[in-house]
Amino acid sequence: MDKRPVNLDLSTVKFPVTAIVSILHRVSGVVLLGAILLLLWALDVSLSSEEGFAFIKELLDNVFVKLIVWAMLAAVIYHLVAGVRHLLMDLGFWEELQSGKASATASLVLSVILIALAGVWLW
Repeated sequence: MDKRPVNLDLSTVKFPVTAIVSILHRVSGVVLLGAILLLLWALDVSLSSEEGFAFIKELLDNVFVKLIVWAMLAAVIYHLVAGVRHLLMDLGFWEELQSGKASATASLVLSVILIALAGVWLW
């Protein structure tokens, strides 16, 4: 009898915490690419003239723009924390299943705390 899965319903697949941390690390890297492009545009406009600088300064006072900046900060923070975890794993730490799960959970919790602190700092 063939035991291969017949219907792979992704909504019923439960990912382990280590997979979630790894996937989010990749997603945050993609978000950072877009953020870098946006920040380079803002830098270019702000350095072009005095009016450009005033425009970017006024733009950063908008609540929606602050949310975008917070999302960028969240991507940086998460990517940094998960990246350090991956680097430590490359050095041979937390390679066992239980310690890998614990480090993944710790990196998620630390990221949430740092992202919340970044939000407090931003507003």
